[in-house]
Amino acid sequence: MTRGRFITFEGGEGAGKSTQVRILAERLRGAGLDVVATREPGGSPGAEAIRALLVTGDPDRWSAVSEVLLMYAARRDHIERTIRPALERGAWVISDRFADSSRAYQGAGGGVAPDFLGALETFVLEDTRPDLTLILDLPVELGLQRAGLRGGAEARFEAKGTAFHQRLREGFLQIAEAEPHRCAVVDAGQGPEAVSDAIWSAVAAHLPVGSQ
Repeated sequence: MTRGRFITFEGGEGAGKSTQVRILAERLRGAGLDVVATREPGGSPGAEAIRALLVTGDPDRWSAVSEVLLMYAARRDHIERTIRPALERGAWVISDRFADSSRAYQGAGGGVAPDFLGALETFVLEDTRPDLTLILDLPVELGLQRAGLRGGAEARFEAKGTAFHQRLREGFLQIAEAEPHRCAVVDAGQGPEAVSDAIWSAVAAHLPVGSQ
C-alpha cells in the first residue's frame, strides 16, 4: 500500500489553525480520501496526558529545556500510536502543530540550542516528516487578541508576553524561508474563507489530491 501524506499546520497563537485543520480535513474527505485530523501536544492518550502539563499553569512552570523534552515525549507517542499507523495504511494525516512548533516555541522563543533540537528531531522523528507545512502568519497583536477572546484554561503559552510571541513569529518565518520546498506561508489575517482557499491552493500545488 502507498504511504499516505502528512500535512502540518503551524503558526502563533490565534492564527486559526484548528478551524483550518477541520476545513481542510472535510475538503479532503469530500475528495474521497481517508483523513486523520490530530493535534500537538496530544493526538494519542499518552500525549494528551502530557498536554495537560504543558498548556496549563503558570507561564514559568517549566524551563524551555524541560518543556521541549515533555513535547518530544508526547510527540513520540503521537507518532507511534497515531501518525505512523495512519500513514502506513495510506491515510492523509493533518496535524495542528508538529516539530516546527518546538523549533519556534522552545527554540526561537525560549532559546533552546538548534543543535539540541536537531538531535531530538533525528532520534524521535526518524523518517516521520511532513510532506507539506502550512504556516499561518499574522501580526502578534492580532493573534493574541483573537486568542484572548477564545478564553479557557489552556492559556499558558499565550501568557508568555509579546516579545516571546514576536520571536516565535520570526522563528516560523525563518523556517519557511529555509525550507521553501516544504513550507507555504498563508496570510492568516484574512477571513476564514480566504485563508481556506489559500490553503487549498497550496495543497494542490504541493500534493495534488489523488496523487499518492
